[in-house]
Amino acid sequence: MEAKKELRKKIRKELSALNMPQYEHLSYQIAQRLYQDEYWKRASTIAITMSKAPEVDTWQMIRKAWEQGKKIVVPKCEPKSRALDFRELTQFSQLESVYYGLFEPIVSETIKVKPEEIDLVIVPGLAFSKTGYRLGFGGGYYDRFLANYQGNTLSLAFESQLVPGIPTEAHDIPVRKIISNIEVIKVGG
Repeated sequence: MEAKKELRKKIRKELSALNMPQYEHLSYQIAQRLYQDEYWKRASTIAITMSKAPEVDTWQMIRKAWEQGKKIVVPKCEPKSRALDFRELTQFSQLESVYYGLFEPIVSETIKVKPEEIDLVIVPGLAFSKTGYRLGFGGGYYDRFLANYQGNTLSLAFESQLVPGIPTEAHDIPVRKIISNIEVIKVGG
């Protein structure tokens, strides 16, 4: 879809303009809001991606979750089936760099966790509307996973990633909350 392609380009350009101190400060503000949110507080198992700048920094959130005794599971993409497998991460050394410099769990060193064991899925994206729809990175992995997921979902976003509207398709599934550096947007649930 051309509209999605253009929006991806625009948001990537805006995000690339963030310098490191801004990026860290805004990520910290988002993290502080997240730790106060009831979804985070109630969750004992949290699914989260390993961020890669300029996405909101999730590494600090993973450290905080470990400090709080929470179980962290991170996605392993299965390109053939375009499915996500979530695997428990207990230390950063269980990660390996895969395509595009992304980090994923090493299968031989991690345990697969069933979707129904996950209390909260922090869903990544490039842009978000206040109705909970997101523009992903184009693989469709999360939409496929969320189609059968019953737990809580939220996304983390810099203010510049919040847009008036996102071109949606029938299979798109909105998240229940968006936490940005300026506000918490409750969508439903």
